[in-house]
Amino acid sequence: MRKLVLLLSVSLGIFSPFFAYAGFLSIFSDLFGPKVEAVGETTPSTNSQNMVLLQAALNPNPNPSKGGGEIMVVGGTALLPESGPTGTLADVEASQNNGQISIYVVHKGDTLTDIAKMFGVSVNTVIWGNDLRSSIIREGQTLIILPVSGVRHIVKTSDTLPSIAKLYKGDLREIMQFNDLPADAKLAVGDVVIVPDGEIISSPGISGVRQGGGPLYEGYYGRPLLGGKKTQGIHGYNGVDLGAPYGTPVYAAAAGDAIISRNFGWNGGYGIYIVISHSNGTQTLYSHLSDAIVFQGARVYKGQLIGYVGSSGKSTGPHLHFEVRGAVNPF
Repeated sequence: MRKLVLLLSVSLGIFSPFFAYAGFLSIFSDLFGPKVEAVGETTPSTNSQNMVLLQAALNPNPNPSKGGGEIMVVGGTALLPESGPTGTLADVEASQNNGQISIYVVHKGDTLTDIAKMFGVSVNTVIWGNDLRSSIIREGQTLIILPVSGVRHIVKTSDTLPSIAKLYKGDLREIMQFNDLPADAKLAVGDVVIVPDGEIISSPGISGVRQGGGPLYEGYYGRPLLGGKKTQGIHGYNGVDLGAPYGTPVYAAAAGDAIISRNFGWNGGYGIYIVISHSNGTQTLYSHLSDAIVFQGARVYKGQLIGYVGSSGKSTGPHLHFEVRGAVNPF
């Protein structure tokens, strides 16, 4: 009897209720489904219900091998790389299609066709807007780019919108709409009117490089500085160099609007410079200044102080580089 009890005890010790229960479930688990695991003893599996969605990427730059400058985005439209070809800010002012006139400084390898495509205008628009007489453009040359294909007209005495439309074969309603003007608008001499899709009918076209050509406006231009000595004759874009001490006052050669006033930067070699647009359709440029004291867009009168002689940009000493675009340079 004692042997029977001992045998039963050993048997019960081996087949305790726990082990019997676990073994019983194990048999059914193996047969009918996955094994049951104790909750909290293992790491939960990852699925779409419990995965971490806001975990930071291990590599903050998913495309580390891709280079290129930052892209300026205006109004949701990617425009131009913020970095120019030499790592400086791109020489473009104002964005395309915003109704504003842009200023572009020519880079190496640029062509008129390339620039026209860049701004979405016709090649003739670039030619007419800058009084070009040759298809050759130079690195560092400054170009005025209209916001649409057409012509930029500077108002003269007795001009009206209908007469301007007739002159360039433009559509009066388009001119009114683009410039936000009524048909009977009172135009002031020197105002700028853009003629969408206008054409300069009498333009002689591109026929070769002009050095100091154009009409002669006797008495129209005053001397841009008092004293000074011409250190280099006509060169570049109808320009002359007038040597003068650093800080010598520079004056507007004629009345007009300051369409460019840059008080810092290389600017294609011009350094600190000013461009004034005049009512006779010409422009004067004053560069290598030490300081420009008129703001872009300001109306200036003939003889007004606009800056001071310096040696900024591509210069070997203090002097004024003075250009007349669209007429004979009187100096």
